[in-house]
Amino acid sequence: MVIVANQLSKEYKIGQRKSGIVGGLQNIIHKEYKIVKALENISFEIGEGELVGYIGPNGAGKSTTIKILSGILTPDSGECKVLGKVPYKERINYVKDIGVVFGQRTQLWWDLPVIDSFELLKDIYKIPKGDYIKVKKELIEWLNLESFINTPVRQLSLGQKMRCELAASLLHSPQVLFLDEPTIGLDAISKLAVREFIKKLNKEKGVTVILTTHDMDDIETLCNRVMVIGKGQILLDGSLETLRNTVSKDRRMILETYEGTNGFSINGATLIEEEKNRLMIDFNPDIITPAELINILSTKYKIKDILIENTPIEEIIAKLYGELNI
Repeated sequence: MVIVANQLSKEYKIGQRKSGIVGGLQNIIHKEYKIVKALENISFEIGEGELVGYIGPNGAGKSTTIKILSGILTPDSGECKVLGKVPYKERINYVKDIGVVFGQRTQLWWDLPVIDSFELLKDIYKIPKGDYIKVKKELIEWLNLESFINTPVRQLSLGQKMRCELAASLLHSPQVLFLDEPTIGLDAISKLAVREFIKKLNKEKGVTVILTTHDMDDIETLCNRVMVIGKGQILLDGSLETLRNTVSKDRRMILETYEGTNGFSINGATLIEEEKNRLMIDFNPDIITPAELINILSTKYKIKDILIENTPIEEIIAKLYGELNI
């Protein structure tokens, strides 16, 4: 296994401040703290070449996990190994084998042209000149950086900057890539470009990727495995299909009719939304098949159009969070 985490735990001590003058004096004399368990005995394994989505609400422990796996933080207990190394004990030898991108942090020099940051990273990682030239050329082509490679980082758009961050994290040809919210704040075109690159990198280079994100389109587009974390614990680990079936087997039918509707009552199907001549229906295929549902609907309404799809992944995740109270 490329990544092995065993019973990882991490706590933070957060200062509690009281308001008002009296509260301010109490804060000085006797400061109170609250213990927050960011991770509580989590364990998992990730194999070579996997592209894993790591999801959960804010404060669930996603970034803490990534920081431990990348060697930035040391766990309070438990252990982990990435590529056979303990990240927080062998950091100098370890970082040459990994790439890390934090959506709200940068490894590029703000006032320098992008290419100058690349040159500095080449020296930091001690990349042989021949390897650097080859990889740099490939990344510029894959991420379409040519038109702004000589532009200072501060003048780049958010989408351009993120593509440069991805390139910077891969100049030294890492075997594992940690991506923490890489598409946060990006427009639709930039998101598509970043997703396509991650997919290509994983498929063609065999790079193992862990992706944390709140954008469920990222997960649905890229990941064949999802780990859900909440309150510092791994709550679910499996495929997207497993996730869907665990939460709900329902599928969705969108029905357009030529005339208005008059009531709705079908066993195994639930009317979610109705707007003029448009019905949104969730149905359980174990109770009523799509063909049976269409047959019943055709006797009730004059049908104009039908669309059948999976329930949006955002709704599945929201329902899961609700059921697990996270």
